[in-house]
Amino acid sequence: MDKWTEYLEQGGQIDVMYSDFEKVFDKVSHNRLIYKLKLYGLSKDIITWIQDFLKDRKFRVRVNARYLA
Repeated sequence: MDKWTEYLEQGGQIDVMYSDFEKVFDKVSHNRLIYKLKLYGLSKDIITWIQDFLKDRKFRVRVNARYLA
């Protein structure tokens, strides 16, 4: 945080992307998500990165060394 603060004070820019995994992966179709991101004007490179990230994804949750279904 100190480095980020110093960089910002010198006029630099820091970009951050936050994602709520529950909403993104469980409640919204991936095609609809990509469509909406295009409407918002995200760059083609970022759209491609997100599509690659979503392609054939499978998730597991591990709590105290036990995987939950």
